[in-house]
Amino acid sequence: MAATNFSLSTRLSLSNGLSIPHIHLGVYLMSGREASSAVTEALSCGYRAVDSAQMYRNEKDCGQAIRSFLNDKSLNTAGLTREDIFFTSKLATNTSYEAARKSISQSVKTSGLGYIDLFLLHSPYGGKQARLSSWRAVEDAIKDGEVKIGGVSNFGVKHLEELSASKPRIMPAVNQIEVHPFNTRTNIVEACQKLGIVVEAYAPLARALRMKHPTIQALSQKYKCTPAQLMIRWSLQHGYIPLPKSVSKDRIRSNGDIGHFEISAADIQQMDGLDEYLVTDWDPVDTD
Repeated sequence: MAATNFSLSTRLSLSNGLSIPHIHLGVYLMSGREASSAVTEALSCGYRAVDSAQMYRNEKDCGQAIRSFLNDKSLNTAGLTREDIFFTSKLATNTSYEAARKSISQSVKTSGLGYIDLFLLHSPYGGKQARLSSWRAVEDAIKDGEVKIGGVSNFGVKHLEELSASKPRIMPAVNQIEVHPFNTRTNIVEACQKLGIVVEAYAPLARALRMKHPTIQALSQKYKCTPAQLMIRWSLQHGYIPLPKSVSKDRIRSNGDIGHFEISAADIQQMDGLDEYLVTDWDPVDTD
């Protein structure tokens, strides 16, 4: 784990030659109004990436907030353009190629951003045929310019191997899974690394269920940071892309402020040892 200076403006290179911001604002379970407000605040304090999904029902609100921010010179003081902001969405259900292709086009239209930077299959549900057909739709959306980068979410080892074995035209650039010190997902992470797939860590704060854990508390004091900052930094030092979610202005700012400390290798190892396979939401990684 090489020492890296992480900030809201740093980016990670992907296997396809493109790059992705190191930290994204997650907007899961946010109402339209909350998402709009959180996105505006996040962009104002330096975030460059927003992670939405069809299932969240806030693609439109996120897109509107991004466009409004870019057009408002009092907020957009750096003169950012659409190309500087990275927007992710995800396919709600894997079914037929036609349904998936149409659904992706609809997401692009709903967001109003002209294209989607990263589009994921939200889960492996639906069976092999539906997964592979839906992936073909993502490949074609990339070919047609509606999507820049394709990826998957909640894919287990067998799903990644199945997709790889199908000899796709484009391999997924990322796999977005629940990863944090209390659920390290070592087997999936290793499979992703073998295939050149970057891991995006959702629920990187374990939905605040372990903020008072003695190890987290002790290390937070040692590094003079919040428990959330510690867990986000753990994610980054592992080479993951964390997606911390918050509707609080102060926490949105704090979660992006992780450049003032670096966790030692020994302490990273100690945090890795906290793994208890804590699943905070759903866990489709073993589905057929």
